Parts: sequence; C-alpha cells; structure tokens
Amino acid sequence: MKRIVIVGNGPAAHRLVERLRAHGHTGPITVLGAEQHPAYNRVLLGSVLERSLSAESVRLPEVDAEVRLRVTATSIDRDRRIVRTDTGEQHPYDVLVLATGSRARLPEITGLRGDRLQPLRTLADCERIEGVSGPLAVLGGGVLGVEAARALLARGHEVALVHPQPHLMERQLDPAGSRLLADRLGKLGVELRLGRNAVAYRPGRLILDSSEVVPARLVIACTGVVPETALAVRAGLAVRRGVVVDDRLRTNDPHVHAIGDCAEHDGSTPGLIASAWEQAEVLAALLSGGDSRYSGTRAVTRLKARGIDLVSIGSVGALDSGGAEIVTLSDPARGRYAKLALHDERITGAVLFGFPEAIASVTQLHDRDLAVPADRLALLLGTPAAVPGAPVELPDEAVLCRCNNVTKKSLTTAWQGGARSVPELARATRATTGCGGCVDDVARLCTSLAKRTERQEKGVA
Repeated sequence: MKRIVIVGNGPAAHRLVERLRAHGHTGPITVLGAEQHPAYNRVLLGSVLERSLSAESVRLPEVDAEVRLRVTATSIDRDRRIVRTDTGEQHPYDVLVLATGSRARLPEITGLRGDRLQPLRTLADCERIEGVSGPLAVLGGGVLGVEAARALLARGHEVALVHPQPHLMERQLDPAGSRLLADRLGKLGVELRLGRNAVAYRPGRLILDSSEVVPARLVIACTGVVPETALAVRAGLAVRRGVVVDDRLRTNDPHVHAIGDCAEHDGSTPGLIASAWEQAEVLAALLSGGDSRYSGTRAVTRLKARGIDLVSIGSVGALDSGGAEIVTLSDPARGRYAKLALHDERITGAVLFGFPEAIASVTQLHDRDLAVPADRLALLLGTPAAVPGAPVELPDEAVLCRCNNVTKKSLTTAWQGGARSVPELARATRATTGCGGCVDDVARLCTSLAKRTERQEKGVA
C-alpha cells in the first residue's frame, strides 16, 4: 500500500484525502499542518471577519487520515523519501504531495510594520483583527480587499479602501462593472481611494501619495499572495513562480506532486479554490490507479460580500476581444449590469452584477461549454422557460454550492435521505452555509425534487 504524506492542511489537502478514500485508496495518509486549527474553508474568511459565520462553522469535516497540527515540514530527503519536521519527526513516504498554499505579499511602507500591519490569510489573522477598534484601512481592491472592506464595515468600523489601480477588481471586471461596484461600496459607506498608493504610516494615520491622510488604527493587507515554495526550493525541485507540475501534477521528481496555490501548471498559478479541487480530484484518481489529466480550470469568481450579487466568469479580456458577440444589459438606476462575451454561442467571459437569477445558469453554461439560448435577455433575467439546464436538469457532478463544493448529486442524495427543505439540506451537505449565493439554486432544486417525488408517488412518469 502506498504511504502518502501531504504537506499542508488547507482545502486542497483536505479535498485530496476525501477523494483518495472515495477512489478506494486504503493505505496510510499523513497530513502535516502548520496551523493550530483543523482544516477550514479559507474562502469564507470574509464571513468569519464579518461575524456572520463562526470559526467553527467554516471547519471542514474530519477525514480518514493521520492529521498532525502545529507541525511544520522543514526538509525533504528525496533519496530516502523522508519528510523531516520542526518537531524532530521523520515521515517516510512513497508519494509526497505538496499543498503548502501561499503567503500574503506584504507591502513595504515607511513606518508600517509589526502590530499595525495585518494580512488576512488565516483564522488566526481574523482573531487578531477581532480585537481592534476604531477606523481601519484596507490595502488592495481585489476580491479579498473588497470582501474584507465590506465585512469590516458590517462590523461597524469606519473603513477606507486604498487601491493603486483606477478600477476595483480589475482582473475580474471590466471598467463598467468596476464603476458599479465602487458606487455600491461608496453608498454602503466604504471610503474609496482609487488610483492611490500608501507611502507612509504614522500612529493612527495612513499617508497616501496624494498627501491625503486616512485614519487607520490598523492596516489590513490584501495586496496579493506568493506561492509557498521554500520547502520545494530546499529540496531541489523545479520552481518558477510556483512548484512546476505537469498534467499529472508531478514535479521533476516522480514521487513528489503539488496541488493548490503552491502549484504552477502550464505557467499559471490560478490561486482559485476550484483549481485546488479539480487538481485534488485528478491526483486522487491517478494515485488510486486511474488515468486522469489536469488541463486547467475555468475561472469563476463570485464576490462574497453582503448585499452585493457579483460574479466574474472566464476571461475579463474576452469582454473586449475582437470577434466576440457582446451582449450588454445596463440598468444603473437599479444597480444592475451584465456583459457576456460569446464565441460560437459559448460564453468565454462574463460579468453579472445584480442578476442573482442568472448567475447559476450562466455559470453552468460556461462550465459545461454549452451553447447559450437564443433569447439572451431571458437568460440574463433568469426566465426559467428560456434557460436550459435548470438545477434539476444539470449533471450529477455539477457544483451548486461553490463555497463548500456541494454537487447536485450530494444534494439529491441528501433529499432522498430525508432532507426535504433548504435548511435540512444545509445541515446535511453544508450547501448555502458559505456566502449564501446558492440559496436560490438549492431552493429551485428542492422544489423540482419535490415535484418529481410527487409525480412518482402518483405513478406519473
């Protein structure tokens, strides 16, 4: 039996163990986690920061593995196939998987250091922010920065969001979508400082390159991440930005694999939870004797911020590329905006703001590479008759709850096991317990299953 050692105890490692057991792997699995907390869903840190979810509620289920917490892998002896740790232990392996994740990239700002600069990557980071009162500044207007600013505002803080680019979430949104997001955040109460850099910090004050002074008892850095590759570098593995892997998630050592934020595949380090899950699935199949390949992940980013329905799908560059059919619906008075880029009737890029009914259908069309319906407006407005692939018609493997990776099959199984309402399905599967964006989709599936069950009981096909 293969002895598998996994370095890292985040969502990628957790998912890999789950899928290894699902594929029938019966050998020993050891997981080495540096944090004191059991595995949890990092995607939901904003909800923990907001206090809408507790640290306990984002914990991932226990897995069938020997999980060692507060243990840091310090070196890999590739010749003897042993991982050494800071506790003095040695863990022999037949297969080693690096799932070391990434670390926050901290800005260098004069006077800003120590207990006044705080990243947001772990539950421990949330705990440190919890004890701070007064005005706060968030550096970085990407997905995490926007989520953090909204969460802190919901907790009653005065919040300023400082971003060096003129548009928020510029990697996911076109300028029109970014402007609408900025407008919504501004109306909620976030002070936006776009196109500005922080240059210095004095006690209680963040100074910008415009000489403007922003009140800040604490500065929260959401300024990007760096793949955690130090262990791989010390072991002599191939590393560029991340640990270089092929389509089998192998490094240049055939006994060592890498998945998640630390892995670089085909020159890319996506840093998306969906990528980690797909890589975990592929690697689990391979290590269990199957034949699978990882070819990349379709990008879907859903903002997890209270009161803001926003999703970015595919490539934002596709929204302005030549040769695409562009479908745009702008309704600024009601805070709604949609833009789709289509090639050969397929969605290659999309921004949806304020269209919650369309998000699930558009996402599934993109994920499954299906042609969109002829009535584009009906698709965006979520008219059921015009939208193919309503939740009950999706394949079993379709993911309805992206925060907790809950598939249609898992929900259907829970329904058949007696969970006959959205709250009961939530307790059984954890669907809807993340950002809440899938509540309507789960409710529609629940209704469809109820109607199907009723027809079956009446003997109607």
